[in-house]
Amino acid sequence: MNINATLLGQAISFAIFVWFCMKFVWPPLTEALAARQKKIADGLNAANKAQDDLKAAEEKVAQELKAAKEQTAQLLEQANRRASQLVEEAKVQAQVESERIKAQAREQIEQETNRARDQLRTQVAALAIAGAEKILQAEVNANAHAAMLNQLATEL
Repeated sequence: MNINATLLGQAISFAIFVWFCMKFVWPPLTEALAARQKKIADGLNAANKAQDDLKAAEEKVAQELKAAKEQTAQLLEQANRRASQLVEEAKVQAQVESERIKAQAREQIEQETNRARDQLRTQVAALAIAGAEKILQAEVNANAHAAMLNQLATEL
């Protein structure tokens, strides 16, 4: 065989092989590569979108936490103010109750003092009568001299 005919046959065979590959093999390979490339791009876009959504969700959570902390601080402040107010009210009530109890005690002491004075007056009057009886060696009639005894008791 001739080298030129072999070379020409190989060139024709190679051209047919290239045409066959370009017609039947290359399009499915390029479609598969394009589909794979599109799938990867979609995955990257979805990952970026998910990352953006995550950032937005984190910001929203941070804002809600901040709002919750502010609300908690306000509630604590209100509770502290209310507790202070209740303490002050309790102090005022205790002071009023203390004054009322003191007034009752003073009144009771005054009554007891008056009662003790009256008892002392009657005892002094009785002692005066007893002393006068001994001095006079005669009985002094308490009913007859009641006005004089009352005057003596008021002077004492």
